Amino acid sequence: MIRYTGDMSTIEADQLRGFFVGWPTPPSAENHLAVLRGSHRAIVALDGSGRVVGFVNMISDGVLTAFIPWLEVLPEYQGQGIGDELMRRILKEAEDMYSVDLICDPPLQAYYERLGMSRLQGMGLRNRTALRG
Repeated sequence: MIRYTGDMSTIEADQLRGFFVGWPTPPSAENHLAVLRGSHRAIVALDGSGRVVGFVNMISDGVLTAFIPWLEVLPEYQGQGIGDELMRRILKEAEDMYSVDLICDPPLQAYYERLGMSRLQGMGLRNRTALRG
């Protein structure tokens, strides 16, 4: 049974192991927790043992605009609808906002389109050394 919560005060860094598979320099669990707690909204999916098996976060001005930087589900829990449910819940939180944006690699665009999002053009800058903290 998967349980969902937006209360990040109940989450500890040791519950956030195993994420960021394939990243050249993944953030530490402590930095991951700081990101979730510092976000405008964050939702985690927990399995029956209390392990975080998926998460999504949103950064926002709280009025009109929001950005969803991360959605991830542990590999062994993928394909069970957890990512869909996390996105449904975070988009519900932003339903009155003018814009909700995210950036993803081309292979993931069809997934987000299925959730009601549209393709946009954008630009970005990545400072990978910032992840080493």
